[in-house]
Amino acid sequence: MSRVFNFSAGPAMLPEAVLKQAQSEMTDWQGSGMSVMEMSHRGKEFMSIAEKAAADLREIMAIPDSHEILFLQGGASSQFAMAPMNLLRGKTSADYINTGAWSKKAIAEAKRYCEVNIAASSEDDKFSSAPAQGDLKLNADAAYVHYTPNETIGGVEFNYIPETGDVPLVADMSSTILSRPIDVSKFGVIYAGAQKNIGPAGLTVVIVRKDLMGDVIDGTPSMLNYEVQAKAESMYNTPPTYSWYLAGLVFTWIKDRGGLAAMAEINKRKSDKLYAAIDSSDFYANPVKPECRSWMNVPFTLANADLDSVFLEEAKKEGLVTLKGHRSVGGMRASIYNAMPEAGVDALVAFMAEFEKRHG
Repeated sequence: MSRVFNFSAGPAMLPEAVLKQAQSEMTDWQGSGMSVMEMSHRGKEFMSIAEKAAADLREIMAIPDSHEILFLQGGASSQFAMAPMNLLRGKTSADYINTGAWSKKAIAEAKRYCEVNIAASSEDDKFSSAPAQGDLKLNADAAYVHYTPNETIGGVEFNYIPETGDVPLVADMSSTILSRPIDVSKFGVIYAGAQKNIGPAGLTVVIVRKDLMGDVIDGTPSMLNYEVQAKAESMYNTPPTYSWYLAGLVFTWIKDRGGLAAMAEINKRKSDKLYAAIDSSDFYANPVKPECRSWMNVPFTLANADLDSVFLEEAKKEGLVTLKGHRSVGGMRASIYNAMPEAGVDALVAFMAEFEKRHG
């Protein structure tokens, strides 16, 4: 069977070139006689893989020397606790911006460690927008400000980086990292689960400002201490070596395609095509305000929800899979991360037009 266009929100598509390289190196990585899965994480072979991946990520994201890169386990969800554990630094409260399901989970976890000030929330409009800078009620005494630049489930995205003054900004960038250039210097911490734009599940990338490490809250486990992990070069214990290796291949793939500026151009074009197809039809609808629409996750509904299962079944026959919306919101969702080729979006748009002709 030929490869399908997989619109899953995560684990998501990986670049085919990356999968083929991994396949060719599966049993013998560059003459070592070993698979990367079999290597000691402290051996010279894997150390070279890890160092190159970190250097390539620093290059493509233009990460300044003021920030450390960590390759950790536990998923982005573990960062919901690690952020307050590491960043409260003697303070008792943190600001959170609530724009959807992942924001709410981060807020719930943070409340275990500190007082949470909701600086802004779009829950009253059913999470169909992101608050403007002027709507943020920030606390100058907060330890940090946390937000989710892109809500994967609702398809809501910030079109700006919040200004927080001297208070460190923390971002759950799981579904937007590597999709476009960003100014890393504006952030205290960026964290991202790998399974969308970085690589396979099992790895979490954390980019943390060095001056924010240390002085963790009492009782913080060593594994959850940014400073401990940084001093151990992300190898305080055995790291997810194969996921780290595949992430490195993805970083090289991005470099070979022209870096994040090229990714941004392609991603904007893909999302514009899909939103245009939705907006030009009375058969499909997107609930998000246009200025807050995600480039990466595009939810849409059909005018007749009874046709949802038919749409999914017929799309699958055309090689367009995993389009079912999250169970909490229903409808459809097309996740179009870096590895989704433009041809996949073109095929989806063509199918949507044909489906409307037959069922509209």
